[in-house]
Amino acid sequence: MSSTNRAGRPKASSRETLAEAACELFLEQGYDATSVADITRRAGVSRSSFFNYFTSKSDVLWSGLDERIGQAIESLAALGADAQGSDIRDILLRIVEGFDPDPLALALRNAGAMGLQDEMVRDTGLRHVRLASAVAASATASGVDAIRADILGSAHAAAVLSTLRVWAEQGAGRETPDAVLSDALGMIHDLPWRG
Repeated sequence: MSSTNRAGRPKASSRETLAEAACELFLEQGYDATSVADITRRAGVSRSSFFNYFTSKSDVLWSGLDERIGQAIESLAALGADAQGSDIRDILLRIVEGFDPDPLALALRNAGAMGLQDEMVRDTGLRHVRLASAVAASATASGVDAIRADILGSAHAAAVLSTLRVWAEQGAGRETPDAVLSDALGMIHDLPWRG
């Protein structure tokens, strides 16, 4: 006999259960009014279980993307002096490739209902800076001047984060995020890798 949770569904991993509980609570009572204790109570797990998976309630939303960004940053750093614009685009496409609806997509789509507008602006900005800095460092390592590298970094990071927001707002079933990002990266045509 398989165990089921409160809604009769098969028991998911604690990480998934916590993320689902957090999103339900954010929709029901808002992000600010939801505590970690509320989330663990709803999920039926201990507080220590929460912190085995997440560092904060914000991390519930961002951990999946943060992992992908971390992998991209490592790949960008490994390019060295041979980095080309096409290499950067390939790495950035991997961030969104196979991206399924997750807590972040739900939060992006329902930021108003969850009371997350300010949180999303701040947290998106943090991810933008991390990714833009990594792209700029790759550009600089390949001989691109500092200002152009910073502009390229910012434009590419904005393309990734804007893609995820637009994809989530449109509804995950319409287009894949990598198709949306491919279009977005095509818009950076006025910013050639080398001047």
